[in-house]
Amino acid sequence: MIKILNSAQVSREEIFSRVVPSVNVEGIVTDIIDNVRKNGDQALFAYCEAFDKVKLSRLEVTEEEIEEAFSLVEPEFIRILQDAAANIRAFHEKQVRNSFIVNGKKGVVMGQKVIPIEKVGLYVPGGTAAYPSTVLMDSIPAKIAGCKEIVMVTPPSKDGKVNPAILAAAKVAGVTRIFKVGGAQAVAALAYGTESVPAVHKIVGPGNAFVAEAKKQVFGKVSIDMIAGPSEILIVADGTCTPSVVAADMLSQAEHDKLASAVLVTNSETLANAVSEELEKQIPLLPRKEIARESIDKNGKIIITKTIEEAIEISNEIAPEHLELCLDNPFDYLDEIQHAGSIFMGKNCPEALGDYFAGPNHTLPTSGTAKFSSPLSVDDFVKKTQYTYFTKDALSAVADDVAYFAEKEGLSAHARSAVSRKNLK
Repeated sequence: MIKILNSAQVSREEIFSRVVPSVNVEGIVTDIIDNVRKNGDQALFAYCEAFDKVKLSRLEVTEEEIEEAFSLVEPEFIRILQDAAANIRAFHEKQVRNSFIVNGKKGVVMGQKVIPIEKVGLYVPGGTAAYPSTVLMDSIPAKIAGCKEIVMVTPPSKDGKVNPAILAAAKVAGVTRIFKVGGAQAVAALAYGTESVPAVHKIVGPGNAFVAEAKKQVFGKVSIDMIAGPSEILIVADGTCTPSVVAADMLSQAEHDKLASAVLVTNSETLANAVSEELEKQIPLLPRKEIARESIDKNGKIIITKTIEEAIEISNEIAPEHLELCLDNPFDYLDEIQHAGSIFMGKNCPEALGDYFAGPNHTLPTSGTAKFSSPLSVDDFVKKTQYTYFTKDALSAVADDVAYFAEKEGLSAHARSAVSRKNLK
């Protein structure tokens, strides 16, 4: 059963505590990465056989497989994928940055170029559940940014095929190439390349602890979006909320993973008790009830505060991945929210709406990292380079100042470089 805590009677450490396993995956992942670097496709085939229980003859998904999968998916789901993709595209098109030029001083031109990352890799989980939504969320911003090559990796099923819904989403989103490989070995393949899998410049997408550790270890060889932890939801609600709805929203995250965290912060003891009762009613009805049960029992919490303002303060300390403001006047509190991955406003905006359909991205900072990082966006798929141009006269006007600055840092060659052109004809 979920823990109910009174904010005035427990420490902040207890409020923010989370049960996580003490498994050390670092060494296992290091060995996997080394093996893929040395043995390429041979290692990937072996890992598919060992971990996914399937013996593959090739790693890349063929166009025929994509078309077959597309034909197997219900037309209604194709329509929904296309509608969701349109919403995601419309939101992310607003994020596009433009190059700029600054030429306010005579003889000086400066600027910044915004350049798409040429090759990006998308990791799409395929373990306990399939996530076509992740395909849309990760690939559409890359397409908008102008990335030339979008390479997707995802684990195969035991029949050697990729879930048809994932392939359908990839077709709708315009993914360039798809490979049947998952886990840390997929991240290694994207980072270093194999005979089949091309090396990319950046890897994005969520995954389990092994995938997260692999992304951490290859960072520097390639860029990554973030180190994603288990999913989280925090709901700020008052006594006017419907307990069954609040409980359903909490379980929408609890069913993801046994390590997922669902937290309710409310100023109503009545709502707190009613939501606890609703969780006990709803959990047995879920197909993934064992996962939800462990998530709620180990990492779920209901925190009772004196005021909604105190609830907002607690939310800012937790910095949740998903924050629901289940209030009649959510915009009154929007400016007070400092740390959250994505905010869902009001009583008619469940987090699931953002997972699939609304448009804002669902790849979000977790584990308190919303205090300093942001949702996946078009910015993640571009890089910036800058340029500077000075005429001879413009340089002569500032060369002595540059040299003086350089000498202050003890770098006389820098100083000489700045003034060496002054007397040239």
